[in-house]
Amino acid sequence: MYKEYGISEETIALVNNCEKQVQEEFQKIDEICEYNSLKVLKAFKDNNLSEVHFNETTGYGYDDIGRETIESIYSQIFGVEDSLVRGQFISASHALTVTLFGLLRPGDTMLSICGKPYDTLDEVIGIRENPSSLKSFGVKYEQIDLINNDFDYETIINRVKNKDIKLIEIQRSRGYSLRKSITLDKIKKVISEIRKVNNKVIIMIDNCYGEFTNKEEPSNFGADILVGSLIKNLGGGIAPNGAYVVGKKDLIHLVAERLTLPGEGKEVGPTLGMNKKILQGLFFAPSVVASSLKTAILTSKVMETLGYVAVPKYNEERTDIVQTIEFNDREKLIKYCQGIQMGSPVDSNSIPIPGDMPGYEDQVIMAAGAFTQGSSIELSCDAPLRQPYLAFQQGGLTYQYGKLGLMKAVENIK
Repeated sequence: MYKEYGISEETIALVNNCEKQVQEEFQKIDEICEYNSLKVLKAFKDNNLSEVHFNETTGYGYDDIGRETIESIYSQIFGVEDSLVRGQFISASHALTVTLFGLLRPGDTMLSICGKPYDTLDEVIGIRENPSSLKSFGVKYEQIDLINNDFDYETIINRVKNKDIKLIEIQRSRGYSLRKSITLDKIKKVISEIRKVNNKVIIMIDNCYGEFTNKEEPSNFGADILVGSLIKNLGGGIAPNGAYVVGKKDLIHLVAERLTLPGEGKEVGPTLGMNKKILQGLFFAPSVVASSLKTAILTSKVMETLGYVAVPKYNEERTDIVQTIEFNDREKLIKYCQGIQMGSPVDSNSIPIPGDMPGYEDQVIMAAGAFTQGSSIELSCDAPLRQPYLAFQQGGLTYQYGKLGLMKAVENIK
């Protein structure tokens, strides 16, 4: 079967040998998975989840008890006052945009303390000119870069002391930047330091790719509001679209009124039959995230063995499901992504090539033979075509499929 699938004995031996060397890391992931599974199961039980909550609403979506139960479950899981979990969000970038426009007013200042946010927010903020940006509405933007993959605590504290900053944004995952993703202990420390000098500033976390990779979430130690996608970790590969915003009740109210309209907020929004998929996806999410982490760990070990720089290393602490591989070679990067596509269940015969993408400055190659378009909890790999030619791999609905996809990618660059 392996031979018929185009995987050589040499690649099988390499991957299986690396797999034996990462079992201790896999055990840590299994422990986190069980803890988060308990967290989800308890939330389902405490909120009396029943079959009636799977029913759909249409039109305005008034009195959708399923939607209300989903949002109550999310609030419990994150340990927050309120939640907004909606299919009306088309992506995490959309949810982040709605949140920023909901919380910021003309004359306010937004401060990013981990450098420039993800590329798709450039035009949202106004880093790249757009007549619909926050900048065009008079919202100011500042950023403080990281130092050696950690916060510049001294500069941050001196800046937020003045209390003219309305919102601080922290992007947990690295996006397409060269920095590492930010671990929870660093986020916890910076929140604590900020609160010593400023209790009013809103601390917002872009939580994408990070959910259920640890036992805690940033909301457990003082973040005011978190944003993430349902076609990433928490959708479990089942939710077909949507995103979530969780946090303080007054902030969620403002975001909801920006998503829908003032005066109606969370009270409207038809679920159109999505409730069951959102809930079932959340039920599977701890296991799916664990599979994604195991796929990333194995990838790191295999690619490091082949002589590439992989970040994080297989035995490093992880804060998200993203694994990068540094190729320093344009063609090898492209071949690796194409190999991931070959090892996908959907569109495996398609060949991804670099192209222009809305919201991105460089050409991007995207490999994702996924059941849900754009889903990055399914095995996928993408990259901007720029030095040092980093591949950004994430996902894996099951570890076994992730392992096979990795084998196919390794075979393709040989």
